[in-house]
Amino acid sequence: MASRRTHLDTLRNGTFDVLVVGGGINGAVTSAALAGRGASVALIDSGDFGHFTSQESSNLVWGGFKYLENYELLLVFKLCRSRNRLMKAYPDNIKEISFLASLDDTSPYPPWFAGLGALGYWIIGQFGTRYPRLLSREKVREEEPVINTSSVRGGIEYRDAYLIDNDCRFVFSFVRSALEAGATAANYVELVSAERKNNRWVAQLRDVDSGEEFTTTARVLVNAAGPFVDALNSTWGAHTDHRIVYSKGIHLVVPRLTTASHNRVLAFFDDTQRLFYVIPMGSRSVIGTTDTRVDQAHTEVTEDDRTFLLEQINARLNLDQPLTTADIIAERCGVRPLVVKSGGADQREVAWTTLSRKHAIETDRKARLVTIFGGKLTDCLNVGEEVAHAVQSLGVPLEKDLGNWYGEPAKATRTEFYRQARLLKIDSLRSKPDVEPLSDRLWRRYGRRAFSMLEAIRDDPRMGEDIMENADYLRVELHLAASTEMITKLDDFMRRRSKIEQVVSDDVIRQSSGLDEVANILFGDDADRRLQEYLGA
Repeated sequence: MASRRTHLDTLRNGTFDVLVVGGGINGAVTSAALAGRGASVALIDSGDFGHFTSQESSNLVWGGFKYLENYELLLVFKLCRSRNRLMKAYPDNIKEISFLASLDDTSPYPPWFAGLGALGYWIIGQFGTRYPRLLSREKVREEEPVINTSSVRGGIEYRDAYLIDNDCRFVFSFVRSALEAGATAANYVELVSAERKNNRWVAQLRDVDSGEEFTTTARVLVNAAGPFVDALNSTWGAHTDHRIVYSKGIHLVVPRLTTASHNRVLAFFDDTQRLFYVIPMGSRSVIGTTDTRVDQAHTEVTEDDRTFLLEQINARLNLDQPLTTADIIAERCGVRPLVVKSGGADQREVAWTTLSRKHAIETDRKARLVTIFGGKLTDCLNVGEEVAHAVQSLGVPLEKDLGNWYGEPAKATRTEFYRQARLLKIDSLRSKPDVEPLSDRLWRRYGRRAFSMLEAIRDDPRMGEDIMENADYLRVELHLAASTEMITKLDDFMRRRSKIEQVVSDDVIRQSSGLDEVANILFGDDADRRLQEYLGA
């Protein structure tokens, strides 16, 4: 909280080159790109960083295999290239993963044709992953016995990548990069109004947590509000060539459906010939997603959604017992902001199932306004670079892009961390052979900041203890989060800085003996209020 107060003080009556509104993946990567190139940047979000669309993804970093259906070859090429860049820049956080797609009698394509598509996808992706394979029904059954192959004609295996931790934590890594480069950022800060005065944007802001209002100014404003970009632009009368339509997607988190040794994504066509997946997430599996047209950005999982997905997966897997709603540990539900041209068809008339997750960036030179439409996590580096180019064209001087505003620390730094971790024998704190070594986990989550954790554990071994059962978080991680990760509400940690709410059921969390200590470490004297706020939500 001290960190957030410091940034609020800087925002109050502050003057910046760029004000970025929206702390999802687009706003976070934009802030990192601009601050990393020398601009003075302020980043705000009316909620927590990554709290809306960016926390409801599938955690996949993929090139858009399904976009080949609509012959969007250039888009697939760009997304695959972005995937390859991210895998290279974040080797400990983004890993290659196999997708095994089983094709049955209701699938829109025969296996041989899908195999050609997988081969083309691999080539378009510049051979950035291992090569694809065409599988017979017998091979599908042999490699994944959990799949019901009674009506399967064959399958294909192709490869993309996935985030080992959660999507929100990846978003926050860009916020952290921006902060380290000198940016000012604060969550729970709402944009009340903004207008151009004397060649600057004058923004009235409100601290959602305290209710205080104050003013800040900037030469350029970047609208990175995700699903809300159109509504935000309309408040100052901006006219754009693009707009957003919404597609709702849901995921159900259930106990692990595949063996730990088979760390791959299973892909199926549902009864309406839409793709859905079974995605590994540690000791859990994530089932989804769906594509449903909606008119509003705020959505929720309905009983029909649950029933449909459970019916689809139960029909395609050989499970000891069919999955029921009682097996659902957590749910994800969010809208994808899809880009269309302004004017023309009403949202209800848009062929939304054929729309891809491309992005568009518009620049209003007179208003000094940049708007980011659409996009997805895979494409984030491109968004950051393109917005930086747009901001530079509006007269904000930027340093040369050295590509040092993103990515994990240098290999030598990593080697030194593992040397110190080995000397401390930190991995001996975990005796289970199937559990990720602590050294890997700490390095992946914190990078250079993990050095201070080793020191804290060396000084006090209790810092190396798990703080909540089934959560995989050490006491030392909570202390670091409290001082450096702008956690304002308990949900910020439980849902976004960590994925505890996604892998531990709500009942288990509420009954955990460690929850009080988590709140005390994060909020000190304010712990009781924040805990009651969380439990009552």
